[in-house]
Amino acid sequence: MPRRPTRDLHGILLLDKPLGMSSNQALQAARRLLRAAKGGHTGALDPLATGLLPLCFGEGTKLAGSLLGARKAYEAECRLGVTTTTADREGEVVAERPVPALDGTAIEAALAKLRGRIVQVPPAYSALKQGGEPLYLKARRGEAVEAPAREVEVHRLDLLGRAGDTLRLYVECGSGTYVRSLATALGEDLGCGAHLASLRRLWVEPFRAPAMVTLERLEQAAAQGDAAMATLLLPLEAGVAHLPALRLDAAQGLAVAQGRQIPWPGAAAAGVHAAFAGDGRLLALVERGADGRLRILRGLNLPPVTPS
Repeated sequence: MPRRPTRDLHGILLLDKPLGMSSNQALQAARRLLRAAKGGHTGALDPLATGLLPLCFGEGTKLAGSLLGARKAYEAECRLGVTTTTADREGEVVAERPVPALDGTAIEAALAKLRGRIVQVPPAYSALKQGGEPLYLKARRGEAVEAPAREVEVHRLDLLGRAGDTLRLYVECGSGTYVRSLATALGEDLGCGAHLASLRRLWVEPFRAPAMVTLERLEQAAAQGDAAMATLLLPLEAGVAHLPALRLDAAQGLAVAQGRQIPWPGAAAAGVHAAFAGDGRLLALVERGADGRLRILRGLNLPPVTPS
C-alpha cells in the first residue's frame, strides 16, 4: 500500500501505552495514525509497563527534554520471594526464597529506607548506554554489566495493599528512578528477594490529572478524519503550564522569534520561563541571566495564531 503523506502537526498526545509495546513502537503507531511528520516521546516506559506516555509532535519535540526530568507517579506490583534476571516478570528466574512472616510495621520500615534521596543501581537490563550501547544489549549477549550507582529521589513510596506475596505500591519519584530497582532493593531488605510484577504510570508533571488516549481511540478518530484526531491533541502550551509565563510585546516577540536576547526589565525569578507572543503563541523557553537579559534555551517556530 502507498504511504500516506505526512503533515506538519504540533501538539501533545497523552497516550495510554498498552502492555507489551515499547515506547518507540507506541510512538510510531501514533505518529502513523496522526500522519505527523515529526514526533518523539518524553521518557521510555518498559514494554511491561502501561499508562501515561506523553508524545510530542512537530515543534513539540523541542519540549520533550524539559519534560524528561519531571516528577512521575506509578502504581506498581512487587512480587516477593522471586528474583529474575531483568528485575521484572519478563526475566528468567534467578532464585526463589521463602517469604518470611511480614507485618505492616516490617514492610513500612523497609519502604522508609527507600524514600528521599537514595543511591540506586539501575538494572542491567536497561536502556542506559555504556560506550554508546544500551546495557540491555550487552546483558542479552551474556556480557558482564555493571551499571554505575547514582542518586535518585523518591518523593513517596506507600503500600496500597497486599495479596499474598504481592505488594501493591504507590511510587512518586524524580527522573532516572527505576521502579524495578526499588522492587529489588525492597525484596533484599525483607530477606526474600523480589521483582516487579506490573507497572502503570499514573501521571507525569505537568500532566497530573491526564485524560489519556488509547491507541484504539486514536484509530477510531483517524477513521473519522483529521478534525476528530485534532480533538485528542493538547496544545504545546499545556506542556509548559508548570513554568512561569512571560508575555512579550510585538517588538520583544519579534526579537525572540529571531533568536535574539532581549533585556527584561520586569521581575523574573530564576529558572526556565515560557515566553509567549501577544497572540498567545508559545515562542521559546527562556532564562533570565544575571545581566537582566532573556537567554533563549529552546526556540519554537509555530505558525501565527489565526483569529477566530
